[in-house]
Amino acid sequence: MSATELPATERPAGYEISLDPTRIDAARVHHWLSTDAYWAMGRTRETQDAAIAGSLNFGAYEAASGEQVAYARVVTDSATFAWLCDVYVDRSVRGKGLGKALAAAVRDHLEPFGVRRILLATSTAHGVYAQVGFEPLPEPSQWMVHYYDRSVRS
Repeated sequence: MSATELPATERPAGYEISLDPTRIDAARVHHWLSTDAYWAMGRTRETQDAAIAGSLNFGAYEAASGEQVAYARVVTDSATFAWLCDVYVDRSVRGKGLGKALAAAVRDHLEPFGVRRILLATSTAHGVYAQVGFEPLPEPSQWMVHYYDRSVRS
C-alpha cells in the first residue's frame, strides 16, 4: 500500500480508496456532479477543476481495472475543521457500501490531525453517514450561512 492508498477497513472487497490526486478522473467527476448530483447540477468544468485543485480528494476505484467509480472531496485546513462534500457513487455500483467507505476514509484520514469536526450537508443520505459516526448538528441555530446568489441554496 502506497502512502496515498488507504487501508481496507470498512471498504468493500474489490475496490481501492486513494488520495492520489493523479488518479482522479476530473472529466468523469465533472460529468457525474454536473449532470446527476442535485447540489451541483450545471456546475462548469472550470469550477469543478478549481474545486478539485483546492481540496483533498478521495477516489474509489475498481481494483481490477483501476476505473474510478466514486469520489469525495474535503475542504480543510487539516488542523481544526473539515467540510466533506461532493460525495458521489456511480449509479452502476451503488448499494455496495462505497459511499460509507468514502465517508469512513475521510473520517479516519483526518483523525490524526486533530480536526475537531467534519461537517457535511445532505438531503438524501443521512443513514449512510450515520453508520460512520455523523449525526445532526446539536445546535443548528448556532450556524449561519451567507449566499452570494440567493437562488442557489445548496
